[in-house]
Amino acid sequence: MHYLIIGNSIAAAAVIEGIRSQDQEGAITVVGEERQVCYARPLISYLLQGKTDEEKMCYRDQAFFDRNRVSLLSGTRACHLDAKEKTVTLDDGTSLGYDRLVLSTGSSPFIPPMQGLDLVKNRFTFLTLDDAHALSAAIRSDSRILILGAGLIGLKCAEGILDRVRSITVVDLAPRILASILDGQGSVHVQAHLQQKGLTFHLSDRVKEFTANEALLESGTIVGFDMLVVAVGVKPNTELAKEAGLMVNRGIVVDQSMRTSVKDIWAAGDCAEAPELVSGSNRVLPLLCNAYLQGETAGKDMAGKTEPFTQAIAMNAISFFGLHVITAGLYEGEEKLFTEEGSYKRLFIKDNRLIGYILIGKAVERAGIYTALIRNQTALDTIDFDLICRQPALMAFAKSVRQQQLGGSV
Repeated sequence: MHYLIIGNSIAAAAVIEGIRSQDQEGAITVVGEERQVCYARPLISYLLQGKTDEEKMCYRDQAFFDRNRVSLLSGTRACHLDAKEKTVTLDDGTSLGYDRLVLSTGSSPFIPPMQGLDLVKNRFTFLTLDDAHALSAAIRSDSRILILGAGLIGLKCAEGILDRVRSITVVDLAPRILASILDGQGSVHVQAHLQQKGLTFHLSDRVKEFTANEALLESGTIVGFDMLVVAVGVKPNTELAKEAGLMVNRGIVVDQSMRTSVKDIWAAGDCAEAPELVSGSNRVLPLLCNAYLQGETAGKDMAGKTEPFTQAIAMNAISFFGLHVITAGLYEGEEKLFTEEGSYKRLFIKDNRLIGYILIGKAVERAGIYTALIRNQTALDTIDFDLICRQPALMAFAKSVRQQQLGGSV
């Protein structure tokens, strides 16, 4: 059996572990476009801050691949997939055959068309380790940075370089920051924190035209800059899948076992569009823990053990300059709002179930209990939910549930 993995991501590492838990003999080949061994992408901003280094960012080192007898082809791009012939062609012309294939190709920065963008010489994205190194090498203490995008990537970039530059201005078409994961009040809370740190925002606005060092906004505002970071969003890498005839919407469509619409091909990670528990629909779920669990599920299934991943939920866990933010699920139904100094909590209830939450600041403490309620679809009338709303703790659960959670008598 020859297992072929396209993409050397966290999902890919989990695929390897899933395969080897069932099959110790099959050959495994990994094709990775980046030159680095598998690393933790969410740590890029901390690398720029000097809070970590590449060694600590390494998620699975070369010894992991050696130990699992994996042939790793780094700095190599897969450019063609023939699902009928079961071959993948690489950018150097090499053709690899496979028995079972998993696509863990991740995502790429989305660069919208903007007038004059080609005039901007110091232009960067912020998604990979190479992106971070290029940005780090270019910035100076007097640099004026313009970031397009007030989402997760743009704001983490701002966090990573703020102390190393003169100023950072963030422009976004949306009326609030982090519009894809926060409600209005939550956005105001986080924006105030970021503005205190020194960030400047132009929201409900967009770039009308660029010159080499200026951006003319639709509002008429002119923003001067020395360096531009485009962080308006990402798009799943689905080109190989589309070419091979796999079902693709926003991502590569998979079932709960990570199987695609074509036999002997799986997909996992940021490129996959998988069933999401709360909404009941297929969604791209770009979160490290989801990527790992999807990869592990795919690896085991490829090797003959089917254990569907049934508890995937849309979720984000992130921090900005020490302010922690965790969100999950859907924002609809009945709401319970709790605000106090340094804390924002909004819970969403529907059909006697917790279906979503927004937690900011101190409210993130014991967020795992809320996540468990969503994943386990716990009936709220079977617990002391009023207590959990105010102060999440296992004592609000029935004794039998506490025993299950803690693995012993309580």
